[in-house]
This record gives sequence, structure tokens and C-alpha cells, in this order.
Amino acid sequence: MTSGKKTKATRSSVAAARSSVVAKKPKPWGTIIAVIAVLALAGTVFGYAYAQISEKNQREAALAKWNPSEENKDPSDQIQGVVKKDYKAGKHVQPTQRVAYDQSPPFGGPHDGAWANCTGIVYPKAVRTENMVHALEHGAVWIAYNPDRISGEPLDKLKKKADGQQYTMLSPYPGLDKPIALQAWGHQLKVESADDERIDQFIQSLRRNQYTYPEIGAACDSNTFDIDNPPPFVVEAPGADAVPMDGGTEDQAETGNQPGVPSDAAPTTQPSS
Repeated sequence: MTSGKKTKATRSSVAAARSSVVAKKPKPWGTIIAVIAVLALAGTVFGYAYAQISEKNQREAALAKWNPSEENKDPSDQIQGVVKKDYKAGKHVQPTQRVAYDQSPPFGGPHDGAWANCTGIVYPKAVRTENMVHALEHGAVWIAYNPDRISGEPLDKLKKKADGQQYTMLSPYPGLDKPIALQAWGHQLKVESADDERIDQFIQSLRRNQYTYPEIGAACDSNTFDIDNPPPFVVEAPGADAVPMDGGTEDQAETGNQPGVPSDAAPTTQPSS
């Protein structure tokens, strides 16, 4: 009997000891916290990605009305502040010549035979106007800004609209009467802020709009234009020897162009975007 009692007591003692060990075993709080942190991070990443996609979709939907079509050939007609003029294409001048442009910045008229590279180039310095205008003839949009009024975050916003975007270019334009000016062939819009929604509307309406620019299908990548060392902007006003907006006759004889006939015309069909 004694032996049985001792055995029973011993077993009870061992069970109690085990229960004590189990009860005292700490919870894996480090692992739990790590799992919670991972889940929280995943939720944050997912939420951010969802917000970005949603914002992109909303932006694209908002810009859809500015897409050119057969029924709406020039959506920029609906943008307040857009100035339009009719310019003849294909009038070239020599690299040493200047044009007496009727607008500043100009958005059409005679221009240099070499077009400024407009494959999403952000020019850090002002570029010769006659070269920039030629790129507009090829369907590009030129974003110009006054370097005395646009810098820092606003300039960064403009750069994002141009950098790497085909048929788009950005450059400073000293003396610009407004902080920002957008140019497409025959079209211009001047705004006060880089946050102005009309900037995106203008670009969507007129960049490579086959109904508004002369040389459909012309390239934006120029093999004759040095993007690292482009012809510099000339601050001084053109002199008496400047080529007039109608192209005159002297420059046509020098370049061999006929009025209104582009020497670098490309195929008449619009390439797919």
C-alpha cells in the first residue's frame, strides 16, 4: 500500500512539475510582432499600389475627352486660353539666320532645317528658337518656362511631363512673360502654375495630333542635332536682316525650298502610337 501511495504521489509530483514548465514557457512575441509587421507592410504596399493605379485610371479617364478623333479633330478648342494661328509649313532658314517671329515663344513659321530632338528631352539650357519650332512641325509639344519664375518642385513636375515622353521637349525660355508656355504647331497656351490641369489637356490634345500638324509621320529623333551641345538661345531681338514670317524669297533661294512644301516631308500616313 505504501509503495502504491508513493508511486501515485510521484506521478502527481511529475505532472505538477510538467504543468509548471508548460505554464512558465514564454510566448513567441518576437515572431508574432514580426508577422504583424509584415502583414502591415504588405497592406501598406498593396494600398499604395491600389491608390496609384486608381489615380492613374482616373487621370486617363479625365483626359479621354482630349483625345483627337474624326469627330473631335482639335480638342484644344475646348481649353480656355489656347491661342491658335495658321502657319505655312516647310519654310527653312540657314543655321546663321534668325526669324522675326510674331510670337514669343513662337509656335510656327520659318525655322531651321535641323529640328531639335524631341524624344522626351529635358534641355537644361535655352535652345535656339529656330530649331525648336521645327520640332513642332513634326508633331511635338514644347514646354517652355521662365527660369526666373519656375524652379524646384514646380520644375520637377514639368520635367516629369517631358522626360522620356516621345514628341515632347522642355527647355527654359529667358524673358518669358508667363511662368510656363506650351507650344504645338499653330497652338499656344500660357499658364501660371505647373499644377494647372490645362497643361495635360494641351499635351493630350495636340501631341502628334494628325489633324493639327503639317508633317504627319515625321521623326522626332534628329541625327543632325546635338542634344548635349545644342545651338544656344539668342537673347537679343532679331535684327533688320531677320527672315520675315512669310519666309521672304531670299531664304527660299538659299535652301531650295518652295513656299509651303516641306523638304523633309515624311510618309502621309500616321504611324501607330
